[in-house]
Order: sequence, then C-alpha cells, then structure tokens
Amino acid sequence: MRSLSDAAPSQFASVRFVLTDMDETLTYRGRLSAATYDALERLQSAGVKVIPVTAAPAGWCDQMARMWPVDGVIGENGGLFIQRAPNGHGVLRRFWHGDAQTETVARLCALAETIAQETGAVFADDQPFRLTSVAFAQPDSERQRDRILAALKAAGTDATVNNLWVLGWLGGYDKLTMARRILQQAFDLDIDAEPEAVLYCGDSANDAPMFQFFRHTVGVSTVRNCLGEIPVAPRWVTQGPGGAGFVEAANAVLAGRK
Repeated sequence: MRSLSDAAPSQFASVRFVLTDMDETLTYRGRLSAATYDALERLQSAGVKVIPVTAAPAGWCDQMARMWPVDGVIGENGGLFIQRAPNGHGVLRRFWHGDAQTETVARLCALAETIAQETGAVFADDQPFRLTSVAFAQPDSERQRDRILAALKAAGTDATVNNLWVLGWLGGYDKLTMARRILQQAFDLDIDAEPEAVLYCGDSANDAPMFQFFRHTVGVSTVRNCLGEIPVAPRWVTQGPGGAGFVEAANAVLAGRK
C-alpha cells in the first residue's frame, strides 16, 4: 500500500464512480461526520456517481438511498440494491434473488435459528431490518467468531465478517458480483471493460473482492487491522480512519477532475 497523500493529482482522473463501504469507512466509531456528508455532496456535484456498498441491513440502506447524496445503495453484502425513485420520493428495490427472494430468506432464517441454538450465537440487534441476510453480533472471542463462521459454511450458506457482524446469506454473491450487475443494469457500465472508471474505498475483510478486482482502491487507515485476512491489499491507504479517510479519498478523486 502507498500513502494516498503521495498520489499525483491526475491519478484518479478516469474515476466516474465512487463505491464505498459504510461502517467505519464513511462512519467512524459509529458516527457520520458533517465533513464526510459534505464529501458525498461534493462528489455528486462534480458528476461522480456515489454508491455505498455495505453489509448494513436493508432498513438502514433504505434511509440512505432516500435522504443521502448518493446514487443508490447496495446493501446486505450484495443481497439488494435500493435507489431513489425518479420523482424524488420513495425507492426502487432490486433483489439478487428476484422472485425467489421470499422462499430463499425463509430457508436462510431456519438455518440461522438452528446455528444460533447450536453455537450460542446472538442475532445482531438490526436483524429485524434485514431482507436478504442474517447477522450475528460479533462475539467477544475470535474462537467463538470462527465457530459461528464454520457453522454457517457447514450449513451451506455464504459467510463473512466485518467489524460489526458475522454475516450469512444464500446465493453465492458478494459485494463485487452485485456491484458488477447493478453498474451494468442501472448505469450502463461494464466494469470488466472499464475497471478504471471506479474507485473503491473500504476497511474490512468483506471488502476483499473489491480490493482484488478494481485498479483504484483505497483503504482507510484502519484497514491495516485486517490485512492478514485479505489476499490483496488496497493500493492506497489514507492517513485518517473512517470518515476522515473517506474525505481524503473524495478529495483525491475531485483533484483528478480539475
């Protein structure tokens, strides 16, 4: 990783889309700062499309899509995409599973109840607001975390962790596969043909597919805590953690547009 402060002003001139993790990338210690919100607005005003790509529940993503200066939100680690309706009120939702969504989630929830009983895992307090995934609160011990992860995978689910949750879902997707689908369908961008059009900013293990695929990747400073869990590190790292780091990334993208 190289320090983002060393990037030339033209480094990100090709970037038209900023995709970003939310928890501890846009936020810091659970809070969104005015400076970070301002950075989102400045990117939009400059014509850059901004899409949070997060493991956060659909309920949180719905609010972000309605009220934040973003162009849509990929939520629950890729399970759905929520976008503000053209009239400015209401939202449009696209699910990875389409018409099979209800049946798939019913099966997932049944598996999760069994896993909770067998492992002592505790559902995250935001579980009632999820539509495509299950989330268990991060346990105090790494051993217990690994036990929950192993139980999810043994049950046939996809699973990952971030700084808040142990996550499970069905479908074989991740942040990257849903981003590829949504950018093509909603924005007519083929990321395999134009990977340089996107900058991704993140901080945790479930960002690994994005760090591995995109050419323009930025980790906020706390990404150093999970480098042992990701196969490819982001190319650049910020000085600040969380939202302060995202502001650095936004400023670097905006410098390339001048």
